[in-house]
Amino acid sequence: MGEMRVDLSELEETVRKLGRVTTAMSESVTKSQYSTDLPKHALGKGFAEQTDIDNAHSEMKTHIREIITVLHELIDEFGTNTKKAHGKYQNAEHDAKYGMNGGRSGSGN
Repeated sequence: MGEMRVDLSELEETVRKLGRVTTAMSESVTKSQYSTDLPKHALGKGFAEQTDIDNAHSEMKTHIREIITVLHELIDEFGTNTKKAHGKYQNAEHDAKYGMNGGRSGSGN
């Protein structure tokens, strides 16, 4: 069988990009929570749909915050798993190169 190689620099770049996405997501959470507020009565008061509009706005803000939170958790988990995979591949590459596995290759042969 052919030798399979993992480009560790690509894994490192993936981790860096995920870090940038996480930072952007944090800004989105803040913006969605504090910069999208529509104060009660901003569109007027005393009309039949006022309560429905206020409630819909609050529900949408909550929904957006929940979506961003789930995405943030997913990105964090993927980033953590990518870092772990990078470390394992890096260790396996080192072991294969310097014979730290008692003379066996990374494939167990």
